[in-house]
Amino acid sequence: MAEKPRLWYFNGRGRMESIRWLLAVAGVEFEEEFLSTREQFEKLLCDGALLFQQLPMVEIDGMKLVQTKAILHYIAEKYNLHGKTLKEKVLIDMYAEGASDLMALIIGYPFLSSPQQEKQLDVIIQRATNRFFPVFEKVLKDHGQDFLVGNQLSMADVQVLEAILMVEEKKADILSDFPMLQDFKVRISNIPTINNFLQPGSQRKPVPDDEYVKTVKTVLNW
Repeated sequence: MAEKPRLWYFNGRGRMESIRWLLAVAGVEFEEEFLSTREQFEKLLCDGALLFQQLPMVEIDGMKLVQTKAILHYIAEKYNLHGKTLKEKVLIDMYAEGASDLMALIIGYPFLSSPQQEKQLDVIIQRATNRFFPVFEKVLKDHGQDFLVGNQLSMADVQVLEAILMVEEKKADILSDFPMLQDFKVRISNIPTINNFLQPGSQRKPVPDDEYVKTVKTVLNW
């Protein structure tokens, strides 16, 4: 029996959360190693486990993978979440990258000062409503299918749902002008493995708090 993937990161969302999502959606059980001290991080560095001296890192199939995009692509390919054709794959990548760009604005949010957070919140809402969500709304309308690409679930659907839920944590009615995305959110959330991941007690991480920020700064020596 193959070993479960092992995820090395902090006990929080950050750049590992999309990886957790994708593994969970694929129905893959995984283990987590949470870093809380500088010494743990330095040991990984000394052992040569972090190719570019940064996290996240995932041990899977005998490899120690780094770089979030590379990890996500490997998981998506391995578990049939990356389309059937070259055209489908590039569309999935485009949409997933768009969702990732939006989520990046939120990932950095907890590390900002209060005045900076106020400005960043405006940026998040503006980008979501004027740049990213209109694109996904149009894609769903033009494609006329349950999913963003092709006729099956892909990494793009997963990351767009993740992005929607993250923005809704900042502004609950953010989808009020996007009826296609409202339906998409309900439909994709009800897929069994996704529904399970959204339940309390799953390995999905909560909104980052001050303790998470403190731990990250300690481990990375910021």
